[in-house]
Amino acid sequence: MVNIKGGTRPPWVGLGAAVWLQIASGNAYNFPLYSHSLKSVLGFNQQQLTMLGVANDIGENVGLIPGLVCNKFPPWVVLLIGSFACFFGYGVLWLSLSQTVQNLPYWLLWIALCVATNSSAWFSTTVLVTNMRNFPLSRGTVAGVLKGYGGLSAAVYTEVYSALLRNSSSKLLLFLALGVPTLSLLMMYFIRPCTPSLGDDSAESYHFLFVQVASIVLGVYVLTTTILEDIFSLNVLVSYTFLGIMVLLLMAPLAIPLKMTFYPSNRGKLSVPDVSDQDNVSADKSEPLLTPSSSSANLGSFNEGDEISEVDMLLAEGEGAVKKKRRPRRGEDFKFKEALVKADFWLLFLVYFFGVGSGVTVLNNLAQIGIAQGLHDTKILLSLFSFCNFVGRLGGGVVSEYFVRLKAVPRTVWMTCTQVVMIITYLLFASALNGTLYAATALLGVCYGVQFTTMVPTASELFGLKHFGMIFNFMSLGNPLGAYLFSGLLAGFLYDNEAAKQHSATCLGPNCFRVTFLILAGVCGIGTMLSIVLTMRIKPVYQMLYAGGSFRLPQSSNH
Repeated sequence: MVNIKGGTRPPWVGLGAAVWLQIASGNAYNFPLYSHSLKSVLGFNQQQLTMLGVANDIGENVGLIPGLVCNKFPPWVVLLIGSFACFFGYGVLWLSLSQTVQNLPYWLLWIALCVATNSSAWFSTTVLVTNMRNFPLSRGTVAGVLKGYGGLSAAVYTEVYSALLRNSSSKLLLFLALGVPTLSLLMMYFIRPCTPSLGDDSAESYHFLFVQVASIVLGVYVLTTTILEDIFSLNVLVSYTFLGIMVLLLMAPLAIPLKMTFYPSNRGKLSVPDVSDQDNVSADKSEPLLTPSSSSANLGSFNEGDEISEVDMLLAEGEGAVKKKRRPRRGEDFKFKEALVKADFWLLFLVYFFGVGSGVTVLNNLAQIGIAQGLHDTKILLSLFSFCNFVGRLGGGVVSEYFVRLKAVPRTVWMTCTQVVMIITYLLFASALNGTLYAATALLGVCYGVQFTTMVPTASELFGLKHFGMIFNFMSLGNPLGAYLFSGLLAGFLYDNEAAKQHSATCLGPNCFRVTFLILAGVCGIGTMLSIVLTMRIKPVYQMLYAGGSFRLPQSSNH
């Protein structure tokens, strides 16, 4: 892999390509668009449907293998695997829903949905890990931008579903099986590791601001056009025009490398060795005080340390070539197994699990929640959740980045605040008061998005970027675990019981989900308390990392 100097065009081209792949990685958010068709065409009950929703979330969030692979292979390999998973998984679902192949067993469809949405983990892991390493001093902003576009993906897919696919669930699954892998193959060349720049660059903040503004414009545009298409009966030409403008807005981040091409900056930039070549670069260029012995020559790069045998290490320590290797401190690079024994790791996991795990329960059942409260067309509800999810993801990155640099405020403060709001939101859902459905959906979307964006940079700041792919994807398991417990076992079971009382397959009225919402409010209460404990514990870490108002890489870190 060719290493590209930080601050030049390729990292920004890679970020522009990452936006498209991050949108593509939101394919799991399409489940509400075709779930009702699966239920009606294939004859599933609500509990079977919610268990498919669990499969949807397991596939999307179980990314331990992608996290491991992204540390061993270049990004294009990871993207290629994701493309195959997307093609085969959604291909099987399309064959079943279109009745091209009839009577496929339920377990096969469950596995196919897992495989299909697991492509999301391969895509998002690649673009997130690569771009956070390319911009290590702006990790909160990068996480906010990429996760923000990921949050917009449901609204983008809804636009495609309405304008291009004419509300056909079968065509949507075919589009996911063919269109998403094609996009990945086209973009894989541009997603590559670059040598990050650690020098101050005022232009970089303006570039990120431009991308953030472009994403906001896209979000407002997609939400507006979705509402217009729902209210008015627009002809095909107008729908295609809306779709074309949306594609142009998605290309906006590429204006940055174009600007760098036509108006290049000659100011030199400081840089450090690329993360992919740390083993080949000496961390210390000064003349050694001791002549290297045979054992220290075998040591290689001590800072990398992953491939050093215990015998070599003991010999080197005996000859005084190195000091005994200590365990990493918070803020430095942790191996995955080292992070697993830390209390902060499990506190962050539980806080994320309670916040996102409860939120995804509402997302998976959003269509049924809307129908139960008398809303027959749930596309606007999904689009609203998607837009507010995007606002939460982007805003969570921007706000947490601002306050962490201003006052070294731990990012988990915002996880605490949003979980308090989520408690109120679930009580609103449970009340089922007239006019509160849209407000509750919007509030939940924002809070759900903040949980995502806050967890990502927090994990990297506590445990480093070197094994971030594995650590981040383990944290993401909180999503499918919550979906299984709160959606599959709880919400689906209670919904079917209430529907049975009404002697109908479709439950109507506030009692369909009321108990579920009250339990979710209690869950977020526990998450709030744990988040406060975590914030108090990691406050000294943030004071160390951001003492001067900007992020400082720990001396022993190898980014």
